[in-house]
Amino acid sequence: MTSTSPHPLYRPCAGVALINARGEAFVGRRRGEPGKHAWQMPQGGIDADEAPLAAATRELYEETNVRSVRLVAEAPEWLAYDLPEGANKRFGGRYRGQSQKWFLFRFEGDDAEIDIHRPAGGAHRAEFEDWRWARFETLPDLVVPFKRPVYLKVVAWFAPFAVQRPA
Repeated sequence: MTSTSPHPLYRPCAGVALINARGEAFVGRRRGEPGKHAWQMPQGGIDADEAPLAAATRELYEETNVRSVRLVAEAPEWLAYDLPEGANKRFGGRYRGQSQKWFLFRFEGDDAEIDIHRPAGGAHRAEFEDWRWARFETLPDLVVPFKRPVYLKVVAWFAPFAVQRPA
């Protein structure tokens, strides 16, 4: 069953907070974007007739090569953000911004599984040029300012789950 965004003027998108055993989140540095706000968690569009969870799992694989995950939580509501002035031609000018459904996954693999340079075995173009694990509470300070309100909510919802697992 497809779950659509409640924001019709916004591109439906799935976001993924991927945490490791230490409770740190995966962040990737967007290709070609300089500065301290070039980092983000995996996210991407939801295809027609695709459920948000399926889109989140697919996008995670297409951007990071990661499949060894366990679903921990789903955000209780959709979050939307507007594209900044001058970027509204993105997505063919059809959308004001993105409406996102966020999911929290625990990474159960080894860091060697992560391949941002040849994601999905090289089937997809790399979106990130670098990656790292970051403390969950630092995430809103790493993203572009127009996404910060979304990240503040995602962190508030998922922080209780982003705790270090006992060894």
